[in-house]
Amino acid sequence: MGKFNAQAPSQPIRLKMSPLDVFLRLSAAVGAGALIGLDRELRRKPAGLRTLALVALGSAVFILETVDPTAGVYTDGTSRVVQGVVTGVGFLGAGSILRGTSEESIRGLTTAASIWLAAATGIACGLANWPLVASACGLGLLVLTITPVERALHNRRKTDPKDSVDA
Repeated sequence: MGKFNAQAPSQPIRLKMSPLDVFLRLSAAVGAGALIGLDRELRRKPAGLRTLALVALGSAVFILETVDPTAGVYTDGTSRVVQGVVTGVGFLGAGSILRGTSEESIRGLTTAASIWLAAATGIACGLANWPLVASACGLGLLVLTITPVERALHNRRKTDPKDSVDA
């Protein structure tokens, strides 16, 4: 069994980037964010198409700022930017979560998760990890469109007696 090495590679990853490549990565980030935001927009949520497109675009821009476009070198600065984006977007998402009047009434969790997904796809676009972008968008849209199943589960929960405990 091989030994796992958790250290960063000693040599940076080199991928040359033309201005067209930068534009395509940023365009893909806008498209991925807008695709995720379309569901939120159709449901008339505060963070919709434009918001999530901008979150994804911003994430891609932050990643591309760590890459030397002439040499295409990814450094350990890329890792620090990813950490900063994840933290910052977590706070942005937290601002969309509201507690209702009852203990069971919390709103905005799906919107917050959508914001985080848009940021993650923006990072993946910035890194040109196209299989990850396609998979994340596809699975994210699948999760966002299972509302009828979720609604049926919520309705069942409302009809269950409050003091019943499953053994």
